This record gives sequence, C-alpha cells and structure tokens, in this order.
Amino acid sequence: MAAISNLVMALGKSGDNIITTRHLFGNTLSLFEKTLQPFELSTRFTDLTNPKSVIDQIDSRTVAIFFETITNPQLEVANIEMLSKVAREYNLVLIADTTLTPPSVFNAREMGIDFEVLSSTKYISGGGTSVGGLILEYGSFDWSTFSKTRQLYEEHGSSAFNVLLRKQIFRNMGACLSPHNAYMQSLGLDTLDLRTERSTANALQMALWLENHTAVQGVHYPGLKSSPFHEIAVKQFGEKPCSILTFDLESKKHCYAFMNRLKLARRSTNLQDNKTLIIHPYSTIFAEYPADQIEAMGIRDTMIRLSVGIEDIEDLLEDFTQALR
Repeated sequence: MAAISNLVMALGKSGDNIITTRHLFGNTLSLFEKTLQPFELSTRFTDLTNPKSVIDQIDSRTVAIFFETITNPQLEVANIEMLSKVAREYNLVLIADTTLTPPSVFNAREMGIDFEVLSSTKYISGGGTSVGGLILEYGSFDWSTFSKTRQLYEEHGSSAFNVLLRKQIFRNMGACLSPHNAYMQSLGLDTLDLRTERSTANALQMALWLENHTAVQGVHYPGLKSSPFHEIAVKQFGEKPCSILTFDLESKKHCYAFMNRLKLARRSTNLQDNKTLIIHPYSTIFAEYPADQIEAMGIRDTMIRLSVGIEDIEDLLEDFTQALR
C-alpha cells in the first residue's frame, strides 16, 4: 500500500484523475475511493476489459490507468496489450499491480507497462518473513511531457520522476522498508523461481481436482480451460498463470465448516506464502463494505480464496478431501 500510495501521490495533484476498476484488492479500492478523495485526486471506475469504456473516461486531467494483472479475488485477467495501446495513444502512465504474477511469470517491461507495483511480502519474501512493497519503473514514459516533471526533466532527463518520487513523496512520507526486511527479502529472491514453479503447478492441479468435486459449486482459476480468461492468461503468463484460485461451496455456513475442518491449509490473509492459505473474502478483506457493494465487486458469501503453497500436492488433496466430506 505504501508503494501504491507513494506512486499515485507523486503522479497526481488536486483536480487530476486516475482510471481503474472496482475489481481491486480491498485496501487499494479503499485508497482510491476514500483516502484520496479529500485531496481532490479522483478515481474513475470503469470496465478495464472494454477499450471504449476506458477511453470514454479519459479527459485532459487524466494522468494514469491503474490495474491488477490478475484481480484479487475475482481473478479477472487484464488485456495488457489493449491497455498499453490506449495509454500510449493518450499519453497516460500505465501502472500494473503484479503481485499475483511475479517477475518469474511475467515480464512487465515487454508488455508496455510504465510502472510495476507489487507486494514483496508475497512471493519475494518467501514464507511470510517480512512486509514490503516495490515500485519498479521501466523508463518507458516521456517525462518531458508530464506537467509535474517538466521542470525536473530539464535538469535530470529521464530520471525526472525518480527524483520527484525519492526527494519529495518517498522521503517526506517516510514509507521506507527497514534494512532487516530488505535483507530478508533479498534472501527470498534466491528461491523465487523454484517456489513459483511449485506453487503454480500445485494450484493448477488443485483447480482441476476441485472442478470435479461434487461438493464444489464452481472453480475460478485462469489456468482452467473453463475460465473466460484462459486464452488471454495463457498468452500473457503461461499455462500456470498464478497460485491463487477461488471456489464456491453451497453456502457461507458450508464455507466456515469446511475451513474449520482443514488441518494442513491455514486461515490467513497473506498470499503466495510457502504454506497453503485460505480465506473467506466476503467476511474479511471486504467486510467494511455494505453487502450490495461487495456483491457488485463480484464477491460472494459462498466464495473461498485459496493461495496454494509448495507442500506436496498429495498431502493437500488428502486434507481437502477430508474437509469436504
């Protein structure tokens, strides 16, 4: 959240607007919808899968398009090529939250993304050892054309935005990763690719297994052929696009009972840990919103979110089998 808020405050000013969707992580949505509003930095929510809907929201004060490569927990997959084309045509900064698609799965630079933000608490830390966030700039935006950096560009060239971010927003707001956390996360990088390969492979197997279980009402995973986002997900991220999936049971009561019976998977709001983690999004990360708004965001009280870890898949399936009885 520090990475997202620092970046957005560095880009925008009073009267500007950012285009995004309501299909966002709960705290990101709260930042855009509530925290930034008193500063008159507004957010325009639209359907990011429809290019016309995006273009219709753009005006002279639009500074950026913000999206999640795979939304959490709706698992909607963005058409990044389309969003990049719109951003280039209208000279907008394109920001992607790539938390669900780490660097070993996805090359943001090649897809025309200007900024990548991600929670390094997840895949990078490995095992939930530390909390952090990252802003990655790819040098693809012309800062000589941007109002807040035009003067800085004359002195610093392509580093203009980096200077603005570091010497004003980042330094003054104090959202600095501690040295120890930075060290712990650098250790996590050593095994990032290994852990990603194992957890995404487990997620695909788990999704296929759940899809055929009689107690499960529906499974949502972009790697499944039944997903409406399968084709675009495979094109952008490969056959195993992420380690997150959701599935529905008969009722909220069934969801709670199922989670209580699990012995190996743990209840936790973290993602992409070494351990398999499970959560009921409706009653946790979206609990601050009224029921009609939660449902409008595509969150059901029958939905369970599963972050699949690196355990032996047979152990996980055994645990889920006994919990779903």
